[in-house]
Amino acid sequence: MNLNLKNKYALVCGSTAGIGKATAIALAEEGAIVTLVARNRDKLKQVILELPHGNKHDFIVADFSNPRDLQEQVIKYIEKHHGFHILINNTGGPRSGEIINASLDEFDNAFIQHLKCNHVLAQSTIPFMKDEGFGRIVNIISTSVKEPIPGLGVSNTIRGAVGNWSKTLATEVAAFGITVNNVLPGFTETERLNEIIQIKAKNEGRTFEEMADIMKNYAPAKRFAKPEETANAIVFLASEAASYITGINIPVDGGRTKSL
Repeated sequence: MNLNLKNKYALVCGSTAGIGKATAIALAEEGAIVTLVARNRDKLKQVILELPHGNKHDFIVADFSNPRDLQEQVIKYIEKHHGFHILINNTGGPRSGEIINASLDEFDNAFIQHLKCNHVLAQSTIPFMKDEGFGRIVNIISTSVKEPIPGLGVSNTIRGAVGNWSKTLATEVAAFGITVNNVLPGFTETERLNEIIQIKAKNEGRTFEEMADIMKNYAPAKRFAKPEETANAIVFLASEAASYITGINIPVDGGRTKSL
């Protein structure tokens, strides 16, 4: 199977750590020319140095709390440099907690950072994809799209909205050679997972290690995923090999999700 992405331009959000960073590296390994997006310039510079063929890649500094500024920065970049064949939508999840205790601001902020930012990035990149007759949009969401996760009330709500936005968009752009899919990570070894484990351990009066072992056992694979394992699924969906796959959710969760 040929996953060659040589000379394909990829825009990867939230790419200074975790799954976003692993995805940027994996895309670059397959020949893609990667533009990173995050808010920390120093971290972006460091990741550029870790990408294969680092001199080919670039970054955009933007904050996902301001979708209009994000869109402006991306459009300016496209006008000055090039458009993008591949868009990887990815940003950190909302704060943990039961939904009954969530404030309106938490819902507003999550909606802005996840759905609105995904939307303006799609609007900014799809015209080039249409011109090229090739486009791949992959949204990194959560298994909560299929099954709400206890203690992640705001995240469950907003991730579901993003899933439905994605499915709607997929039907609208498929005829132009553009696919839109969602990758749903399970428990993955990231800073975000460590935060969730710490909170759950505190609430249940356990050590971090005890809570981690319990959570590993939620998955039939009996372990957490590595970011690179999720990145592999994303790169496949971004390739020519996945040209007839669109509008779907792919859990990468070691079998934890019980629904089909």
